[in-house]
Amino acid sequence: MKTLIVGGLLGAVAARAAYTALTRRPPGVGGRDGEEVWGRTNHRGEPVTLLEGPAFVAGAVAGGLAVPGLPGRVRAAALLAGTGAGVLGAYDDLAGSASSRGFKGHLGALARGEVTSGAVKILGIGATGLAAAAVAGSPAPTAAGRAFDAVTGGAVVAAAANLMNLFDLRPGRAIKVGLLAGAPLAATGPAQAAVVAAPLGAAVALLPEDLGERAMLGDAGANALGALLGLAAARLPRGPRLAVLAGLVGLNAASEFVSFTKVIAGNPVLNRLDMLGRRPPAAPPPAQPTAGEVAETA
Repeated sequence: MKTLIVGGLLGAVAARAAYTALTRRPPGVGGRDGEEVWGRTNHRGEPVTLLEGPAFVAGAVAGGLAVPGLPGRVRAAALLAGTGAGVLGAYDDLAGSASSRGFKGHLGALARGEVTSGAVKILGIGATGLAAAAVAGSPAPTAAGRAFDAVTGGAVVAAAANLMNLFDLRPGRAIKVGLLAGAPLAATGPAQAAVVAAPLGAAVALLPEDLGERAMLGDAGANALGALLGLAAARLPRGPRLAVLAGLVGLNAASEFVSFTKVIAGNPVLNRLDMLGRRPPAAPPPAQPTAGEVAETA
């Protein structure tokens, strides 16, 4: 518990400091103004900033480097998983387009010889996830067992990173999902608690900006949050880890055919949780009178 609290506080302080610094002077890219580079329009048509994502990555990574109780190899793995997913996500945030979406869209474009930013991100997060799982190590006594653990662990990291990004479509949703997933992970053991402490603290610290619709995680923040939670799950024993992997693969596959937003909106419990702390939905515009109604009032 002490590790979770200390790590959470470290992540929260670092994330708030990073967010303040980044929003005070947004970094430009390629000669473009920082406000323009990181500015986006949300589901209401209102302006928001994507700088919450880099702030989350900075807070989670900085907190993870300082949190007590992490073995050196796992600390290095967390640095690799969080930074790798964050950088690749930021690349997709800044260079991506809406022409291809989801695994099917990006891999289909790749099959046609078109390399999208999303395909680069998918392959890159797969590679960094595998590397992070390998760096973290395995207690398996044989080389084959260690290789199996690295591959399945890397798949958990990559699948969790992608899935978390699929929830970043409404204010606060991805962070709420991260907190709901991270809390039971932290309870599974001290190793998991040490890995998730700083990311959860950073997420909580930035939640008011997300719920207030001033900022959003974007791919950078959502991918990094998912990757770090995935790394904690990759440290589970083999049976639970494979169960988590099956669930992640199933949800990622389902996202190609089912809208999570529609599923959440159609379930009273999930919808209430999704709306918790958010602004109420925008009122629909007033109906315009028909030609007949105008004639009757004339």
